[in-house]
Amino acid sequence: MKITVLGGGHGCYAAALEMAEKGHEVVLWRRDTEALNELAATGQLFVKDYQGERSVTVGFKTCQINLQNNLEQAIQDAELVIIPLPSTTHLNLAAQAAPYFKEGQVVFLPPGTFGSFVFAQAMYDAGNHAKVAFAETGTLPYLVRKHGVNHIVVSGYATRLPTGVFPSQLSEHAFHILKQAYPSVEPIEDGLSGALMNAGPIIHPPLIMMNAGPLEHFEAWDIHNEGTQPSIRRVTSALDSERIRVREALGYAAPHFPLADHYNKDGEGDEWMYGRGAHGKLTDSGDWREDIDLEKHRYMLEDTRLGLSLIVSVGRWAGVATPVAEGLLNIASAVTGKDLYAEGRTLENLGLVNKSRQDMQILLQQGI
Repeated sequence: MKITVLGGGHGCYAAALEMAEKGHEVVLWRRDTEALNELAATGQLFVKDYQGERSVTVGFKTCQINLQNNLEQAIQDAELVIIPLPSTTHLNLAAQAAPYFKEGQVVFLPPGTFGSFVFAQAMYDAGNHAKVAFAETGTLPYLVRKHGVNHIVVSGYATRLPTGVFPSQLSEHAFHILKQAYPSVEPIEDGLSGALMNAGPIIHPPLIMMNAGPLEHFEAWDIHNEGTQPSIRRVTSALDSERIRVREALGYAAPHFPLADHYNKDGEGDEWMYGRGAHGKLTDSGDWREDIDLEKHRYMLEDTRLGLSLIVSVGRWAGVATPVAEGLLNIASAVTGKDLYAEGRTLENLGLVNKSRQDMQILLQQGI
């Protein structure tokens, strides 16, 4: 299958490498030409994971990963386009890519924060009315960090990826394509259901806000290791309960993938998205001991500003109180000195807040 990966982040390199190893024809695009040239100059992309260390060939004309800095050329022949980028990139990238998507393509946003609607709206605004399926899931398929120009370390792979499609009427086709790349994909109702599976807005806002002192004091701090204490876990559980209540109010079915299962030890509870014991693998790797700038880091700008605001907004629209989510969002606004809800990915900013339940269901099913 012909697959294009858009972006140059941790997950983008992991996706390109995994797809190449599975035998797919892979194009990796990124807008940073200098970084792309640096990767091409090395000739190899190396990975270290549970299988050991190995590499695939990279270059502008290779049999494994073909590098590309022309967006139209990168997209035009793909059956599947994978965009494992922060949702902070969506508005700009969607506008750039919208004219180039073609009939029958599947675009995968892992995760999406309702980016499936953002990309579909950009296509509509660009006058492109091709039938394209935008799918989004609850997490990045990889616990991964880049180590230099051409090295990545993957400490875990997703074993379950609950995924919704916008518009949902294209789901059958979308999952036929997606499962060839990610067999761990599990179909759920629609794109908004996929957006409300996003784990980032549940994990990261409590961790950064309740570790604000250590994050600003120490040069590096691991919020997932010593930063994850019982009091913070209780806040995370309360926040996740709000997400689940919002899902239930919209009629979305279980399993809701409660975050508590991520922290369970092997053999306890249901298997979460990264499988059993994943939290231990994450902390053991040491790759998440980092310098987190509370005003600039994606945990604030993506998971809090965009992710939490979406939960709060959908909760208000559905008549579900989300006091923990609102409280964390208000604290984050005080920390950054900005109104993060006003800047957020809300139904207001998406132009959907005045839709009735019935109109929203039609939109999610039929598209724009």
